[in-house]
Amino acid sequence: MNSKRILVCGSLAYDTIMVFPDRFARHILPDQLRVLSVSFQIGEMRREFGGCAGNISYNLQGIGGAPVVMATIGDDGGPYQERLAGLGIARDGLRSVDGTYTAQAFIITDLDDNQITAFHPGAMNHSHANAIADVSDIALGIVAPDGRDGMWAHVEQFANAGIPFIFDPGQGMPLFSGDELLEMVDAATYVAVNDYEARLLAERTGLALPEIARRVDALVVTRGAEGSEIHVDGACLQIPNATPAALVDPTGCGDAYRAGLLYGIASDWDWERTGRLAATLGALKISARGGQNHGVTADAVADLYARSFGSAPW
Repeated sequence: MNSKRILVCGSLAYDTIMVFPDRFARHILPDQLRVLSVSFQIGEMRREFGGCAGNISYNLQGIGGAPVVMATIGDDGGPYQERLAGLGIARDGLRSVDGTYTAQAFIITDLDDNQITAFHPGAMNHSHANAIADVSDIALGIVAPDGRDGMWAHVEQFANAGIPFIFDPGQGMPLFSGDELLEMVDAATYVAVNDYEARLLAERTGLALPEIARRVDALVVTRGAEGSEIHVDGACLQIPNATPAALVDPTGCGDAYRAGLLYGIASDWDWERTGRLAATLGALKISARGGQNHGVTADAVADLYARSFGSAPW
């Protein structure tokens, strides 16, 4: 167990996921797209707790870390507050914004795994109302996808406070110019992206990945089925994937991975061990639907880590 408090800045969201028991293509006429008007009767629906801050904190708390959520919720945020309290996750940085809804996504999936998604940011657009200084005794942090102004402010505030942090631009990357992204990279201690985001970051900043890596203590790039790599001290460590029990749903795997990074960094582990813990959390998550439905315990993680890599992490 690591008791260092880790501030997790990012979104809290509700995900409403619906399954259409047919194929969209049978109901959308290509020659009538200019007057599109369709209605789908849904056969299955579920509501999940999601958002980057929620997913990261769920995994970090499960393995004995000490996450502190910094996020904004709306008038409908009561169930999420109750969930965080029930999990024992600190809510020092949680703010309710009157007159708004908690961020939420509405996702319809058909039998061919095509998706139609509508996303309402709601209270997330007020994330800049939270300040790093509002929370005490923080040893490490992460700036994950959130409202644009909030991400920008929290990067600056972490840097000014001298608190090491991961910059995880994720789906928020299109909100920033190349110059802004480079400024945020330079303020960060670590950067974590997936392979697509890595290519986009290089394109937007005009820098190759090795050049970006030299501007931070470590650059982490996840590559899905190909594992991940950690660029550190002029070298590139190849981190293999752990072996999942089943391949069910990749939603939230990146957030689970980042929880492992945070735990390893806070524990002063070497990067090989930290990367393998992160990979183990990602593998544990992919075997369940949604971002927070997999069982996360220190014992479960140690068992999967040992089966995948030959020895336990702790």
